[in-house]
Amino acid sequence: MEFDSSPVFLNSEKITRYIDGRWDSLISCLETSFVLYSSDDGQVIQPVRENVTVRDYNGLLFSMPVCSSPHEALATKIITVYNDNHLRGLPRIQGVILLFSAVDGVLKAILEAPVITAKRTAGATAVATKYLASENPKILAILGAGVQARSHFEVLTHLYNFEEVRIWNIHQNNGEKLVKELNDKGFHCVCCSNVEEAVRDADIIVTATFSKTPILKAVWVKPGAHINVIGASNPTSQELDPELMRSAVVYTDSREAACVESGDIIISEVEVYAEIGEVILGKKEAFRDKTTVFKSLGMAVQDLVSAKLVYDAYTSDLQK
Repeated sequence: MEFDSSPVFLNSEKITRYIDGRWDSLISCLETSFVLYSSDDGQVIQPVRENVTVRDYNGLLFSMPVCSSPHEALATKIITVYNDNHLRGLPRIQGVILLFSAVDGVLKAILEAPVITAKRTAGATAVATKYLASENPKILAILGAGVQARSHFEVLTHLYNFEEVRIWNIHQNNGEKLVKELNDKGFHCVCCSNVEEAVRDADIIVTATFSKTPILKAVWVKPGAHINVIGASNPTSQELDPELMRSAVVYTDSREAACVESGDIIISEVEVYAEIGEVILGKKEAFRDKTTVFKSLGMAVQDLVSAKLVYDAYTSDLQK
């Protein structure tokens, strides 16, 4: 019998089918990925991502390879990030995740990357928030109104029952559209006209913008708040002002990546206290009573476990 090694192709529509409504499973997988990465025992091999700048068109090409021995899987995410694509009517992020068997090197699946990237980024934030935020948060503030704002709203309202959700966006009409979209689904959100109004007394803050300069100031943040920093994932961009970074306890997904990729950390000249995996392992403390920052860079192992979750659900569905 001839072996058919043809990989399956899972587009965004199919990925959405197998990942939507599975926040608990995704969060559990991502928590495991943090532990494996921070265990530093060689179970996960993940170099810092490589990138190529496309200067003529304000674009970037990223390559993110990883091997996870416990999952018996290899993966590489290859994506482009073109910040001017909204002018072309195209998505800002495009690309694929290649999922291989680590046992024999067979390519199992090619998965479109944008949906997985959005979901796993929000799921990773959920893990960090679960360990670092106050036990009973009442107010959520989201700065930004794009894909990441939506996915973070979804996962954080899945975890917590907020009394109020505030959204701010530099283009207020986009913020208003998102608020209307969410309120039409039965939620209660408000659109704020400025950042200070949005974050005042907030227990959890998410910054998911394309800003290159700080938008969130220390004087606006209440002591003990938890901040998830999603944007500014390059050495020259910032979302938080240096005073805020220096006054907070800083956590990240990968210390190695943060020290070369995060402008919020590099420009502010702050030290990363811990990887979130170290907190889960009990190696470092979770300072819930202090102002905490989780700087998310995104890791290839997060893509791997998320892609495998989708692929396994797809193959299980085929066997029914």
